[in-house]
Amino acid sequence: MKPIMMMRTIPSEAEFLDICKNEAASLFYFSHDDCSVCKVLKPKVYNLVTDTFPEIKMYYVDIRKTPEISGQNSIFAVPTILVYMNGQEIFRKSRNIGLGELESLINKPYSIFFGS
Repeated sequence: MKPIMMMRTIPSEAEFLDICKNEAASLFYFSHDDCSVCKVLKPKVYNLVTDTFPEIKMYYVDIRKTPEISGQNSIFAVPTILVYMNGQEIFRKSRNIGLGELESLINKPYSIFFGS
């Protein structure tokens, strides 16, 4: 049985920047409560990442509760996924996010950083 889905919510821009700088690999899921597509996609992204890329830590950013984070990162559409590795943005994907495409985008840099 899968564990209960958990993406920690980022409450401030300072914490966002700290995670970007200090985590080896992180995925940020930008959304808001009224996005029905986002609600359906979020657990699928969570399952993909936990099953396939266990070194990546996942975080949720509510663009309405923390607009400064989305503004500083030029996030204008939801859902948006940003992936950071070793302090650098590796890629971002917005709106139409396919799980196969997401897996392909993560796979190469993940293999380089974590050797698997």
